[in-house]
Amino acid sequence: MTTNNTATEQVTIEGFNVGDRNQLGSYNLTLQDIISFAEQWDPQFFHTDPERALSEGFFGGIIASGIQTMAVFQRLSVQSFSQNIKVIGGAGIKDLQFRRPVYPDDTLTGSLTVTAINFEAERKRALITYAGELLNQREERVLVLTISVYVQTNN
Repeated sequence: MTTNNTATEQVTIEGFNVGDRNQLGSYNLTLQDIISFAEQWDPQFFHTDPERALSEGFFGGIIASGIQTMAVFQRLSVQSFSQNIKVIGGAGIKDLQFRRPVYPDDTLTGSLTVTAINFEAERKRALITYAGELLNQREERVLVLTISVYVQTNN
Protein backbone atom coordinates (compact mmCIF):
# COMPACT_ATOMS: atom_id res chain seq x y z
CA MET A 1 0.00 0.00 0.00
CA THR A 2 1.33 3.45 -0.90
CA THR A 3 -0.03 6.42 0.98
CA ASN A 4 0.37 10.14 0.53
CA ASN A 5 -1.03 11.68 3.70
CA THR A 6 -1.67 15.39 3.96
CA ALA A 7 -1.18 17.44 7.10
CA THR A 8 -4.93 17.54 7.75
CA GLU A 9 -5.40 13.77 7.80
CA GLN A 10 -5.11 11.85 11.05
CA VAL A 11 -3.55 8.44 10.67
CA THR A 12 -4.39 5.71 13.15
CA ILE A 13 -1.34 3.62 13.86
CA GLU A 14 -3.47 0.52 14.26
CA GLY A 15 -4.19 0.76 10.52
CA PHE A 16 -0.52 0.47 9.55
CA ASN A 17 0.86 -2.68 8.04
CA VAL A 18 4.37 -3.92 7.44
CA GLY A 19 5.18 -3.06 3.84
CA ASP A 20 3.20 0.20 3.74
CA ARG A 21 5.19 2.80 1.78
CA ASN A 22 4.77 6.53 2.41
CA GLN A 23 6.02 9.16 -0.04
CA LEU A 24 7.55 12.16 1.74
CA GLY A 25 7.69 14.85 -0.90
CA SER A 26 10.71 16.71 -2.28
CA TYR A 27 13.18 19.41 -1.28
CA ASN A 28 15.67 21.35 -3.43
CA LEU A 29 19.03 22.34 -1.93
CA THR A 30 20.63 25.51 -3.27
CA LEU A 31 24.30 26.44 -3.09
CA GLN A 32 23.47 29.05 -0.46
CA ASP A 33 21.50 26.51 1.60
CA ILE A 34 24.49 24.17 1.63
CA ILE A 35 27.04 26.85 2.52
CA SER A 36 24.87 28.48 5.22
CA PHE A 37 24.16 25.16 6.93
CA ALA A 38 27.78 24.04 6.77
CA GLU A 39 29.17 27.33 8.09
CA GLN A 40 27.20 26.76 11.26
CA TRP A 41 27.18 22.96 11.65
CA ASP A 42 29.88 21.28 9.51
CA PRO A 43 32.45 23.90 8.43
CA GLN A 44 34.63 21.72 6.22
CA PHE A 45 35.94 23.39 3.06
CA PHE A 46 34.13 21.02 0.68
CA HIS A 47 30.85 22.26 2.19
CA THR A 48 31.70 25.97 2.50
CA ASP A 49 34.29 27.09 -0.09
CA PRO A 50 33.27 26.62 -3.76
CA GLU A 51 36.71 27.47 -5.19
CA ARG A 52 38.66 25.25 -2.82
CA ALA A 53 36.08 22.44 -3.14
CA LEU A 54 36.60 22.55 -6.91
CA SER A 55 40.40 22.67 -6.83
CA GLU A 56 41.16 20.47 -3.79
CA GLY A 57 38.01 18.51 -3.09
CA PHE A 58 37.31 14.94 -4.04
CA PHE A 59 33.79 15.57 -5.42
CA GLY A 60 34.41 18.24 -8.08
CA GLY A 61 32.77 21.03 -6.11
CA ILE A 62 30.64 21.83 -3.09
CA ILE A 63 28.56 19.04 -1.59
CA ALA A 64 25.99 19.08 1.19
CA SER A 65 26.94 17.84 4.64
CA GLY A 66 25.63 14.42 5.56
CA ILE A 67 24.10 16.07 8.61
CA GLN A 68 22.19 18.43 6.31
CA THR A 69 21.05 15.52 4.17
CA MET A 70 19.68 13.88 7.34
CA ALA A 71 17.97 17.17 8.24
CA VAL A 72 16.25 17.22 4.83
CA PHE A 73 15.04 13.66 5.42
CA GLN A 74 13.69 14.66 8.85
CA ARG A 75 11.94 17.74 7.47
CA LEU A 76 10.26 15.75 4.70
CA SER A 77 9.29 13.04 7.16
CA VAL A 78 7.64 15.48 9.57
CA GLN A 79 5.94 17.59 6.90
CA SER A 80 4.54 14.68 4.95
CA PHE A 81 3.95 12.01 7.55
CA SER A 82 5.04 12.29 11.18
CA GLN A 83 2.90 15.30 12.05
CA ASN A 84 -0.15 13.19 11.21
CA ILE A 85 0.47 10.65 13.97
CA LYS A 86 1.09 11.02 17.67
CA VAL A 87 4.87 10.67 17.80
CA ILE A 88 6.28 10.22 21.30
CA GLY A 89 9.90 10.34 20.21
CA GLY A 90 12.63 8.72 18.20
CA ALA A 91 14.02 5.41 19.41
CA GLY A 92 17.04 5.13 17.14
CA ILE A 93 18.67 5.17 13.74
CA LYS A 94 20.77 2.37 12.33
CA ASP A 95 22.23 1.34 9.02
CA LEU A 96 22.69 5.00 8.07
CA GLN A 97 24.44 5.29 4.72
CA PHE A 98 25.32 8.30 2.59
CA ARG A 99 25.34 6.62 -0.83
CA ARG A 100 26.10 9.60 -3.08
CA PRO A 101 27.08 13.21 -2.58
CA VAL A 102 24.35 15.84 -2.68
CA TYR A 103 25.22 18.79 -4.91
CA PRO A 104 23.77 22.30 -5.19
CA ASP A 105 20.41 22.29 -6.96
CA ASP A 106 19.80 18.60 -6.29
CA THR A 107 16.15 17.86 -5.55
CA LEU A 108 15.78 15.16 -2.91
CA THR A 109 12.66 13.01 -2.69
CA GLY A 110 11.98 10.78 0.30
CA SER A 111 10.05 7.70 1.27
CA LEU A 112 9.44 5.54 4.33
CA THR A 113 8.47 1.87 4.25
CA VAL A 114 7.15 0.21 7.41
CA THR A 115 9.35 -2.80 8.23
CA ALA A 116 8.14 -3.67 11.74
CA ILE A 117 5.43 -2.72 14.24
CA ASN A 118 5.63 -3.75 17.87
CA PHE A 119 2.57 -2.82 19.91
CA GLU A 120 2.89 -2.24 23.65
CA ALA A 121 -0.79 -2.23 24.59
CA GLU A 122 -0.18 -1.76 28.32
CA ARG A 123 1.72 1.47 27.58
CA LYS A 124 -0.62 2.57 24.76
CA ARG A 125 2.23 2.89 22.33
CA ALA A 126 3.91 1.12 19.46
CA LEU A 127 7.46 1.03 18.17
CA ILE A 128 7.40 1.46 14.40
CA THR A 129 10.49 0.74 12.34
CA TYR A 130 10.89 2.16 8.84
CA ALA A 131 13.32 1.80 5.98
CA GLY A 132 13.89 5.36 4.77
CA GLU A 133 15.58 6.76 1.73
CA LEU A 134 16.26 9.94 -0.19
CA LEU A 135 16.69 9.93 -3.96
CA ASN A 136 18.08 12.73 -6.09
CA GLN A 137 16.41 13.96 -9.28
CA ARG A 138 18.19 11.20 -11.24
CA GLU A 139 16.53 8.63 -8.94
CA GLU A 140 19.89 7.72 -7.39
CA ARG A 141 19.88 6.90 -3.69
CA VAL A 142 21.75 9.51 -1.70
CA LEU A 143 20.65 8.39 1.79
CA VAL A 144 19.34 5.15 3.26
CA LEU A 145 18.62 4.36 6.89
CA THR A 146 16.50 2.39 9.29
CA ILE A 147 14.67 4.54 11.82
CA SER A 148 12.46 3.59 14.77
CA VAL A 149 9.94 5.83 16.54
CA TYR A 150 7.53 5.40 19.41
CA VAL A 151 3.96 6.51 18.71
CA GLN A 152 0.83 6.68 20.83
CA THR A 153 -1.90 4.20 20.04
CA ASN A 154 -5.64 4.25 20.66
CA ASN A 155 -5.60 0.94 22.54
